[in-house]
Amino acid sequence: MILINGNFLCRNLTGIERFAWETCKRLDKLLTQKDDVRILVPANAKNFPEFVNIKLIISDKEVHGFPKWDLIEFKKACKKLGAVGLNFSNTAPLGKYCGYAFLHDIYAKDFPQDLTSKKDTLIKLYCRLNYRNIAKHAKKVITVSNFSKSQIQKAYKVPDERIEVVPNGWEHFSEIQPDESIFEKFPSLIKGGYYFTLGSLQKRKNLKWIAEYAKNHPEDVFAISGKAISGMISDNLRDLQTLKNVTLLGYVSDEEVKSLMKNCKAFVFPSYYEGFGIPPLEALSTGAKIIIADSASLPEIYGKTATYIKADSAECDLNQLISEQTEDSAQVLNTYTYNNAAEKLYKIITGGEK
Repeated sequence: MILINGNFLCRNLTGIERFAWETCKRLDKLLTQKDDVRILVPANAKNFPEFVNIKLIISDKEVHGFPKWDLIEFKKACKKLGAVGLNFSNTAPLGKYCGYAFLHDIYAKDFPQDLTSKKDTLIKLYCRLNYRNIAKHAKKVITVSNFSKSQIQKAYKVPDERIEVVPNGWEHFSEIQPDESIFEKFPSLIKGGYYFTLGSLQKRKNLKWIAEYAKNHPEDVFAISGKAISGMISDNLRDLQTLKNVTLLGYVSDEEVKSLMKNCKAFVFPSYYEGFGIPPLEALSTGAKIIIADSASLPEIYGKTATYIKADSAECDLNQLISEQTEDSAQVLNTYTYNNAAEKLYKIITGGEK
């Protein structure tokens, strides 16, 4: 029996949570009644999935932060049912009940200098505990890019036979209808006249780059969406707030994001550390041009469909870069899909082919 850790159902569907949700929906379609796959759903889940072949087990326990759920409640369920866990969220029970576990990246290991406050330090310690545990005990370590695979193997000496790559997808974005009311909320944004960037306002998203470029190019307009994560906010947020050519949008809906992507001059993603980096994939699906950092997994994923910038230098001209020829995005969009992810995951957890 495979028991899916439903902790991701208690959070907003972004990033890892979106990947888990979309991949499980497609995995459900690949499974048959003879495949014993279940999901343990916390009592306080925001979303209760309606699966056909994945059986729901509704827990009477709630998730309030990771440690107690992952280290105690989910472990108890695996032990009681004699199940192998499937964990999507960079966390897993300690030791032999670790099961199959995703490590999307090892940011807290590779960039410990980004996490220095008291709260950051606790986050860092908990993340690194999970990295070590998953690397040592997981039945399979699953990650989302060859870049992340290489980083995990260098840091924790995981052999090839115990690590698999299951990349992200974008198809959820095709179901979203653009909401152009965002331009009524922010009348300073003119269609086709702004650069757009998206992401939680963490240090690795590299708002420093945007701040430096915008300061030196007051003629260029930037729109930045993203909700600040407590304890992980970029030091450069205050700088951006003082720039007249930068509009900080805060949280925006998926529908508004799609409209912003469809109507921007280009989607700019200067992040210096990404295990995969989904937003540029979403932008490509709308027909937007993408300008991304030549760092971490990004060149591996996007190849010649993107124009590249240096993550540590804003010495460039975006208006010139968007005039450069890039390859059609079809191959990238056909390669990185949730359907492909589900098929690879199915093979890993069942040993079968679909």
